[in-house]
Amino acid sequence: MKTILLIEDEEIIYNLLQKKLTNEGYRVILSKDGAEGIAAAQKEKPDLILTDIIMPKKDGFEVLEAVKMDPNLSSVPVIVISNSGQPVELERVKQLGAKDWLIKTEFDPKEVVDKVKKQIG
Repeated sequence: MKTILLIEDEEIIYNLLQKKLTNEGYRVILSKDGAEGIAAAQKEKPDLILTDIIMPKKDGFEVLEAVKMDPNLSSVPVIVISNSGQPVELERVKQLGAKDWLIKTEFDPKEVVDKVKKQIG
């Protein structure tokens, strides 16, 4: 079973995604802030990371930087879930190694599953 680390502080979003991804056969680990997410990534070595950008303690940019710099995690695909989708923000997440992104106001859970399957099957 493939493991997905979901780093998200909005309860409605993480409940929705956790349920959808679990139903698709993935093991989902939840972290509610960036610092907790980085620690969970280092401990669990997930197959994929889904991370928000704006969250407590450490933001999604810091999560991406930590993953990129950690030799044990640098090959793990990261999909960013963003509130804004501003071109400057999307450019930065691409530079930091994100494989894909979703805009919160526009995504549906099926789209998340499709993007996850594209990265890890």
